[in-house]
Amino acid sequence: MIRTSSMAPLHAFHATLPRQRYLGEGCRKIRSLNTLSRALRAEERVSVNFINRDGKRISVKGCTGNTFLDVVVKQKLDFDGFGACEGTIACSTCHLIFEEGAYKQLGPIAEEEMDMLDLADGLTHTSRLGCQVRLSEAIDGVTARVPQTVSDARKTKDKGPSSSS
Repeated sequence: MIRTSSMAPLHAFHATLPRQRYLGEGCRKIRSLNTLSRALRAEERVSVNFINRDGKRISVKGCTGNTFLDVVVKQKLDFDGFGACEGTIACSTCHLIFEEGAYKQLGPIAEEEMDMLDLADGLTHTSRLGCQVRLSEAIDGVTARVPQTVSDARKTKDKGPSSSS
């Protein structure tokens, strides 16, 4: 079968786009040195606290507009299995549990996110998917707990218990 460009995978299309320069962990894409000061303004970064599976508190800064998954990836936080589907709402591995007050400020939950949350282990009434929640100044200093177990909805769960007979 002959593949045409319209059948090429989406990531192949993105690889053809012109690359833009970034400055380290800066928040905005840097197109010229004139935008450097605007890109690093303090009001564009907010504090985020994670409580990992070992109960350790990890405090980092993230850029407003980025998702919690973006923060975990950019800060290279080691949460085993976190964000396995890379934010495509297909696995629930970026499941986070928020404090009640912060949860109320996170914004509405889309039906697709609700469906995926139903498959998450350790679901609570303040659970959200990290790939769907964006950082904003309103949630500066927020704390999110990473659940003890990871449930990857992409894996089949139809395997029965192994028999030892």
